[in-house]
Amino acid sequence: MLNYDLAPRPAIIFGCLLPAPWLGVLAGVMLAIAPGEGLPHRFSPIVLSLTHILALGMLAPVMIGALFQLFPVVGGQAVRLSRYIAPFLALGSSAIALSLSYAFYYHSSFSFSLAFGLAAVLFSAVVMALFDAGMAMRLPPHRDASLLTLRAIALPLFSLVSFGLGLLASLLGWWTIDLLSVLRLHVAWALIGWLACLILGVATTVFPMFWQCPRPAPVWHRFTPVPIWTGLLLFSATWSDSLQTVILTVVLVFVCGLLCFALRHVLKAKRRFDAAWPLWLLCTTSGLLAALLSLLCMHATSVLPESVVNSMPWMIGVLVLVGGGVCAVNAMLGKIIPFLVFLHLRRTIPMGQRIPSMQLILPPKYLKWQAHLLILSLMSLLLLPMLPSLFRIAGGILFAISQAFLAVLLLKCLFQFRQHLRIYLLGTVKT
Repeated sequence: MLNYDLAPRPAIIFGCLLPAPWLGVLAGVMLAIAPGEGLPHRFSPIVLSLTHILALGMLAPVMIGALFQLFPVVGGQAVRLSRYIAPFLALGSSAIALSLSYAFYYHSSFSFSLAFGLAAVLFSAVVMALFDAGMAMRLPPHRDASLLTLRAIALPLFSLVSFGLGLLASLLGWWTIDLLSVLRLHVAWALIGWLACLILGVATTVFPMFWQCPRPAPVWHRFTPVPIWTGLLLFSATWSDSLQTVILTVVLVFVCGLLCFALRHVLKAKRRFDAAWPLWLLCTTSGLLAALLSLLCMHATSVLPESVVNSMPWMIGVLVLVGGGVCAVNAMLGKIIPFLVFLHLRRTIPMGQRIPSMQLILPPKYLKWQAHLLILSLMSLLLLPMLPSLFRIAGGILFAISQAFLAVLLLKCLFQFRQHLRIYLLGTVKT
């Protein structure tokens, strides 16, 4: 049951979601014009900067804002602190991402310290808010992947933030740790525990709702996402490299199985003609390829050419962050924003008075153009290791244009929302 009456105020959600594509524009422009020394090496300044701009500046506010909406609508439990956090979420996440980007390029201790302080305050508040809402939420007798994800989503966020802050503290010289070991934990929780599990959990409800496919079988709800988090907890508690490799291998094989199941459901959707459906197909395919490449990178590097081994981390990162994260977020923004505009207009304007449909609020042909641009940018980014000087410019420009196009479309939705509210309120005053 979806409780639309409990949906938070539009300003709370729009303030988290609408600024996100502009950070994608920044990431694309930065890839095209910023100094690219070391590209595509995973530890080069540009790769570290782009990773955090996408993960923190673009994806994090959308995903946390979506949780502020999903907790009351899907879980029946409001996130009580969301009204205090939401006004600072997009701005704070962007400030952290930009501080880290500057620090990676110029080795600025002040920028690292600023990022540490902002992240500690902002994401501690988010973790507490999500933990409070999760503990207050009542689960039904049957298992549901979306509700289970909401219930414990504070765990992966807390883990990735804790390991990230530990890395920052080490870079600042506050303590000494094994950077590569902690980095492995940070990346595993960020990409698998947080990003992948949240997309899988949210898509369990959102995808059948908007794209009309059969709801997942009970086996999906039993295995999403708790076994993944259990495996990552074991991975985090083990300091033996060989045992960590075994645990991570099991987790990745398990994720591959879930993504094959998800891909099968995406292909069963009745609304495959919808503009955003190819983005979901690309999301599941990219995630599956990233998991398979990760397994290959862990176990078969000795038989692969050195050039292939060096480019694999870049390809895995692109597949996860752009193919998995950005594609899923763009697909959901293109549906959720016009749906929220329609929903809140319907709640405000009495029945019997005409309001625009979702297709009029955001015409599907525009979403199709935007999806094509994003797919072209993903292809260019995957080809970047072959010819960095060409494909970094092409991929960066295409990605920036695709996100700018989406940002303008979302502003169009907001403008229509305000316009119809103004017309209704002026008509009420005159009456």
